[in-house]
Amino acid sequence: MPQTNTITLLYGKGGMPLRIPAGATILTGQHIPALPDARQAVADALANPIGSPPLADLVARKRPKAVAITISDITRPVPNKLFLPAMLDTLNAAGVADGRIVIIVGTGLHRPSTADELDVIVGSDILRRVEVIDHTADKPETLTKVSDDPPVSVCTRFVEADLRIVTGYIEPHFMAGFSGGRKGLCPALVDLKTLQRFHGYDTLADPRADNGILDDNPCHTIALTVARTVGVDFLFNVAITRDRQIAGIYCGDLEQAHLVGCRQVAEWTTAEIDGPFDFVITCGGGYPLDQTFYQTVKGMCTALPALGAATTLLQVSGCAEGVGSAAYAELMLKWAGNWRGFLADIQANRHETKLDQWELQMQCRVLERIGVEKLWLVTDGIDPDTQRRMNLSPILGDGPAPTRAQRAIDTYTASHPNARTAIIPEGPYTMLRIAPDDSK
Repeated sequence: MPQTNTITLLYGKGGMPLRIPAGATILTGQHIPALPDARQAVADALANPIGSPPLADLVARKRPKAVAITISDITRPVPNKLFLPAMLDTLNAAGVADGRIVIIVGTGLHRPSTADELDVIVGSDILRRVEVIDHTADKPETLTKVSDDPPVSVCTRFVEADLRIVTGYIEPHFMAGFSGGRKGLCPALVDLKTLQRFHGYDTLADPRADNGILDDNPCHTIALTVARTVGVDFLFNVAITRDRQIAGIYCGDLEQAHLVGCRQVAEWTTAEIDGPFDFVITCGGGYPLDQTFYQTVKGMCTALPALGAATTLLQVSGCAEGVGSAAYAELMLKWAGNWRGFLADIQANRHETKLDQWELQMQCRVLERIGVEKLWLVTDGIDPDTQRRMNLSPILGDGPAPTRAQRAIDTYTASHPNARTAIIPEGPYTMLRIAPDDSK
């Protein structure tokens, strides 16, 4: 029997252990240690920011009557409970009472937060202290126009605040290069039309809308332009370890602090490869990211540098909440078995971006490389009939997802004993790069 190693992929809340060939390449970034004293590190960062006066000094200078803090929604594992109390205490000490502070969950076009999710995101103590609301991109009465050309509207509570703080965390992002920074404002707090432009056909057809790229990335440019127009007084971004602990803090000036964080995250998360593999196994990033297939697309797109025309990609994902929004599910089913027709349609109607079409457009990057037959999905969260209509090849049959995934690996390995196999245990949190050829 061939020798194997057991590797655990991020999957739901518990992970998915899988046996892989002993010679398989494990693609991960560096081991990132957690900060030894996160709370002290938060205090130190607030007092010694990058490219900005300390938060306390900013408050003293601006003497704000209203402060708005934007945070990520449940799809992002940001350790808000570790840094929000220190931020609120700093504001209080500078004379801003809790009643003058609003925390805005930057939902973008994601569904509203549930009460239980708000407790997970910020905790009951914060909910008792300050007002916490969701952004509502589809409600014009909650938005204020900040630009006419192009037209952009932003959450009114954020625009009208005297002190504006953006928080979040930095990771590789399959469209915008990196998350964090300006993304805490756009797409998090903008109107539907701006969201559609940010995710439009031409934006995502640009090859520079990709992991790790900021220069001339149209997603980054759109988001940064909006953030500059509105004005952000203070950024608080973190990098996190695999078990969601704080590894780095980048706060202060929106652009300077974010760039420092992006450079460090790139160094930490990059895995170099020498070319495509025959068989690649990846995941959707585990809870909370892999709760929908919509978010799962990030994992398969992140694997693209490792995919050649003959590669088989095995994607595992929890998808406990199913495909995603109703609009996304409807779009997927409409174009079942006809992804090329979908691409032709959105290209022909490039000035009309349908809700959530961008995620299927990104999936098509993978389909253009390897085709439907070689894009395998293992999940327990979506019914088999729907899976068969999602422009991929579902791994179905007896047993739960881990059993079916293992069976698929064993079957492929038995029929391809000399295959070059790679596994990406952290899925979308690992950025792949082709190693430079030193022989040239």
